[in-house]
Amino acid sequence: MTEIIQLDHNILLFVNSLHCTFFDYFMEACSDKYVWIPFYLALFLLLIRTFGKKKALLALLFIALTVLLTDQITASFIRPLVCRLRPSNLDNPLSAMVHVVEGYRGGSYGFPSSHAANTAGLLFFIIQLFRRRAIVWLMVGWMVLVCYSRMYLGVHFLGDILVGMAIGAIIGTLMARLYMKLITNYELSAERYDHSQGNDSGLKGDQTSPFSVLNSQFVFVVFFLTILALLIYAWACL
Repeated sequence: MTEIIQLDHNILLFVNSLHCTFFDYFMEACSDKYVWIPFYLALFLLLIRTFGKKKALLALLFIALTVLLTDQITASFIRPLVCRLRPSNLDNPLSAMVHVVEGYRGGSYGFPSSHAANTAGLLFFIIQLFRRRAIVWLMVGWMVLVCYSRMYLGVHFLGDILVGMAIGAIIGTLMARLYMKLITNYELSAERYDHSQGNDSGLKGDQTSPFSVLNSQFVFVVFFLTILALLIYAWACL
């Protein structure tokens, strides 16, 4: 266990040491949950386009429950029991070697990571609904970026991240399956993607809605525009 903890420390210090002023601003912005609101909105619009308004609203409710569970289990239940100090916490001897961005040190404890649990919960919920490879890789890339930013900022060890991901994966998968079972029982069978064609198949959502022209490419555009905005923001802060 001592060797594992030491390895966790070494990985954190290595990631945290790869810093510069530009990426300080960029990673700080990536770690802010509010900057991803356009991305979340794009996913919700895709849900409406795919499943229709009623099923999309129900999915939004299940997503909210997923995030609530992951956040409370990690932050309110496990952290007070484990009491593992964040790398940047001043009470942690390691903090003397941690690069802190804009004085941000987070709270006292960091095991497990709520950011990792929340992003993994959303990822595993979404990919259960959209079994299309492009969507899966986009969500994975987004989760990795957010989780990496937490290590870059020195507020989480890799162990915090991995355990948080595991918790989010379990809860997100269970909630997605519960959602699918619920809509199936009420004859609201969810739409699947046709993997061979790469297009939507099965039941269509609300085809007369303003969202009927949306597809997965729209989510990609919003995601990369958000990244571009963050890069411009980081450059402007120099």
